[in-house]
Amino acid sequence: MTFAQRHPIQDVCILVTDLEASIRFYTQKLGFELRHRAPGFADFTGAGLTLALWERSHIEKHADVQVPEGSASAVLVAVRLDSPADIDVLYADLAKDGVTFINPPADYPWNARCLYFYGPDGETWELYAWLDGGAPGKVAA
Repeated sequence: MTFAQRHPIQDVCILVTDLEASIRFYTQKLGFELRHRAPGFADFTGAGLTLALWERSHIEKHADVQVPEGSASAVLVAVRLDSPADIDVLYADLAKDGVTFINPPADYPWNARCLYFYGPDGETWELYAWLDGGAPGKVAA
């Protein structure tokens, strides 16, 4: 079975330049409810999958993912895997299929093991799994 048939897309992340303005827009204008808030990052609940916002400068600094202004890479498609070990297995599998990665899998300060690559039009993909302790920044309901 191929990657797309085994691993559902969990999040669609918009890479933004002004996180606070974007949080206000999505909560006040569109009615999304803030679920997680961390430095440079926020995500929301709504109907369907998770909508997330990530400051361009934050992902560029911490994950070495360069985001050209005005490009299709202003969208990040995130796929959550069950465990950090699954990231390493999938890294090897996708590399065999010719996927070129930004960097090898790594553990990041937001408590996740992640792997990043670009699609053919510059869109950014993130494969991630939570480390021990799970998702940080949970907002009380």
